[in-house]
Amino acid sequence: MHNKVVFHAMKALHAFGFPVLRFNFRGTGLSAGTHDGREEVGDVQAALAWLKREFSFPVIFAGFSFGAARGLRACCPDPDVRMLISLGTPVEAEGRLYSYKFLSACNKPKLFLSGDHDQFGPHDALEEIVSTAAEPKELVFIPGDHFFEGHLNEMRMTVESWLQEQLQSRR
Repeated sequence: MHNKVVFHAMKALHAFGFPVLRFNFRGTGLSAGTHDGREEVGDVQAALAWLKREFSFPVIFAGFSFGAARGLRACCPDPDVRMLISLGTPVEAEGRLYSYKFLSACNKPKLFLSGDHDQFGPHDALEEIVSTAAEPKELVFIPGDHFFEGHLNEMRMTVESWLQEQLQSRR
């Protein structure tokens, strides 16, 4: 919740005046529960339910790394989520393999943004995952590692540019 990538993604969404909810998954920080790598999809669903009650707006999802993987799974089938932004999409991390087969049926606009030297989402593996995702989709690599070290402003500007394009095309 408090890392630099999440903070810069929040700034990109704030640039458009969107309210932003950042939260820790179960067992992280001061949150209750035990982190197990599977049940966290429910954490995203609980956050979505709260956002819908509080704001009654369509949702734009943005997640980073593990949060992107769990958020994509929770948000693709949700009709109130209109756009998806996956930052540092993991393919394999900490002994965990990630599967994204569900993306083949997810026809919401999707931005996949990763560093070109992301240690948890190798270039070729991420290209293969995105190739099987339903349109519309965009895969962008910028210089850097999983945490966009030294390129956070470029990451934020890429998200802002993509959002601007998506919002203009919906008018």
